[in-house]
Amino acid sequence: MSWRPQYRSSKFRNVYGKVASREHCFDGIPITKNVHDNHFCAVNARFLAIVTESAGGGSFLVIPLEQTGRIEPNYPKVCGHQGNVLDIKWNPFIENIIASCSEDTSVRIWEIPEGGLKRNMTEAVLELYGHSRRVGLVEWHPTTNNILFSAGYDYKVLIWNLDIGEPVKMIDCHTDVILCMSFNTDGSLLATSCKDKKLRVVEPRSGRVLQEASCKNHRVNRVVFLGSTKRLLTTGVSRWNTRQIALWDQEDLSMPLIEEEIDGLSGLLFPFYDADTHMLYLAGKGDGNIRYYEIGSEKPYLSYLMEFRSPAPQKGLGVMPKHGLDVSACEVFRFYKLVTLKGLIEPISMIVPRRSETYQEDIYPMTPGMEPALTPDEWLSGVNRDPILMSLKEGYKKTSKIVFKAPVREKKSVVVNGIDLLENVPPRTENELLRMFFRQQDEIRRLKDELSQKDIRIRQLQLELKNLRNSPKNN
Repeated sequence: MSWRPQYRSSKFRNVYGKVASREHCFDGIPITKNVHDNHFCAVNARFLAIVTESAGGGSFLVIPLEQTGRIEPNYPKVCGHQGNVLDIKWNPFIENIIASCSEDTSVRIWEIPEGGLKRNMTEAVLELYGHSRRVGLVEWHPTTNNILFSAGYDYKVLIWNLDIGEPVKMIDCHTDVILCMSFNTDGSLLATSCKDKKLRVVEPRSGRVLQEASCKNHRVNRVVFLGSTKRLLTTGVSRWNTRQIALWDQEDLSMPLIEEEIDGLSGLLFPFYDADTHMLYLAGKGDGNIRYYEIGSEKPYLSYLMEFRSPAPQKGLGVMPKHGLDVSACEVFRFYKLVTLKGLIEPISMIVPRRSETYQEDIYPMTPGMEPALTPDEWLSGVNRDPILMSLKEGYKKTSKIVFKAPVREKKSVVVNGIDLLENVPPRTENELLRMFFRQQDEIRRLKDELSQKDIRIRQLQLELKNLRNSPKNN
């Protein structure tokens, strides 16, 4: 019997990446040079936000999506933070609300006006203080409105109820810096990767660790829940320092289901999962390519599809939510690629080639919409609910009617899990300490100059006095 290759049929086998033309890119943007391993970019159906390079604090741009082309150097910024901005995320239910976190230990909520910024925005609608060190990650809860998670360099994850503007829970099970957070579909579980080389699945309301993996052969950097499949995918580094991905059963992290080496490059691998198409995208920091796979329920679980190649290296990638895609062009995913060397944001559309111009229901199933399934009080009381789904065929342009209302708060102690988070003033960040040091040095130099001027004046007076005493008239 002759050998025959085994071909696997897939409607996504021929998906290809299409780069937007130059006039549909965003040019002239001073993208941050910060080396923190984040995307520094967030996008929704109305706005694109990018963390920028700036002196004297942190800032980011917010640009309406239709305002493509070259951005003026004096374009208004969101610039209220005192330290570098490390992460930004749009509220999934209110399109003009964005959260940011910074080296200044704060998390801030900003309300972007209709049509974008007309002048610099320095006042946030809500400032959240609870971390004692810089805050590296923020994530919105996927099904509950006004619940925000933040992870700091104090090794803690705080859960904020924005209805009251205070932290209501604290997850304190990590022993090092938290690198990544990911929710399952209904937000009842939180997966984290940590610098202590451990992968954890946590019940966020109690802070209880349900599963923990000590990764000896696979050093985890990033983790993502694979929709409702009860599986996790991690990217990391093997013991031979090659880039690697691993697939895990969320209920048993003792051993990965599969491990697969990608290449020998050094850049961090960012994973993106599309639960509607079961496609996984892998993009390396500093690479120009994006690999994509299809996830199956049976072995070998992971099927390689194709690779998008580009000569320009990416610093980070923003991802458009499903309701912002162009369904008439059979677009199933869209990246916004940060090209630091050119100051360019480049949209990349992943397209399924179809001849028919009608709506393709097989590649656009019902998808999570912009209506929250739970209130903060319901979720905190223990209720779990799947996201409310919407069809992209009709009504996907609808805007959310939810309005964010910032709470009015009096200054008081913030007690979470029996610990007052504000009883001690948070230590200064590195940037703040440097600024204080330089200010003190300037003050010392100024005082020295004043003293030297006084010394010169005293010597002049002494000389004048001596001359008067030695003058002939006095003799």
